[in-house]
Amino acid sequence: MTATSATIPFGARFAAAVSDRGPVCAGIDPHAGLLAAWGLEDTVSGLEKFALGAAEAIAGEAALVKPQSAFYERFGSRGIAVLEQVIATCREAGALVLLDVKRGDIGSTSQAYADAYLDPSSPLAVDAITASPYLGLGSLSPMFETATRHGGGVFVLALTSNPEAPQVQHARVEDGAGRSVAGTVLAGLGDLNAGAEPLGSFGAVIGATIGETGESFDFNGPILAPGVGAQGGTIDDVRRIFGAAAAHVSPSSSRGLLRSGPDPVALRDAVRRENDAFRSLLGSA
Repeated sequence: MTATSATIPFGARFAAAVSDRGPVCAGIDPHAGLLAAWGLEDTVSGLEKFALGAAEAIAGEAALVKPQSAFYERFGSRGIAVLEQVIATCREAGALVLLDVKRGDIGSTSQAYADAYLDPSSPLAVDAITASPYLGLGSLSPMFETATRHGGGVFVLALTSNPEAPQVQHARVEDGAGRSVAGTVLAGLGDLNAGAEPLGSFGAVIGATIGETGESFDFNGPILAPGVGAQGGTIDDVRRIFGAAAAHVSPSSSRGLLRSGPDPVALRDAVRRENDAFRSLLGSA
C-alpha cells in the first residue's frame, strides 16, 4: 500500500475498484498442471515465467488479483521472491492484491502475520489477506487492528464449499442465539463493519458452490466467492446464493482464467468476458 492508499479504508478502495473494473477476482495459482499446460517446467524458472506472465496480462484488467501463497512457498525462498515480484507487478498495474494465505493464530504470532502482510514496510505487503477464524474470531484482532491502521482488509473463512467444512462451519454454538459457527463469524464481521461507508473492510470467504445455509450475508463487507469456473460455480449460483448481497461479491476464478494462457491477449480477454458477465448480474441483483 502506498501512503496515499493507506489513508483510504480497504472497503472503500474495493468498492471503487469493482465499480471501475468489474467484480472478478483473478487468481494467480501456479499449479504444476498449469505450468505444464503453458509448456513450462515445474521449476523456479517456470514459476517466474508463469506468474509474472499472468500478472502482466491480467493485473490491468482485474479489480482484485489473488495469488495463492502456497504455490510460491513450495519453491522456498526463491518462490517467495517471485511472489514479491507478482505483488509489485499487480500493484503497479492498479490492481488490489489479496494474498491467499489463510493465516490464523493467537497473540504475538497473529501480530507477526499481520506485520508480514499488512504493514506497508514489509516486502510482502498487500492490500488484503485471507484468514482462518477457527481459534476464535477474536484471535484475529491483531490482523483487524493492523489492517485498520494501514487501510488494509481481511477476508475471513466463513462458508467454504469443501465437503469437510460443514462439520465445523455448520456446527451450533452455545451462545444463546443458536447460531452456527459460520453465523457467529458473519455476525462478528458485521460488528467490525458497522457504520462503514460505502463498505466495511472485513470480508468473508463464501464458496460459489455451497448449498442453502440459511445464513444472512448482510454484514456490510465484501465477499470473496471462490469456485467460479473450473470448480463448477456459475453466475446463476452467485445469484442464488447471495441475492441482494451479490453487489458486494467478488467471484474468484483461477484455473478457469489461467487456462486461457500463455497468450496475454487471450488472458486479458478472459478477464474481460468474466467481468462483463458478472457486471450484467450485479446490474440486475
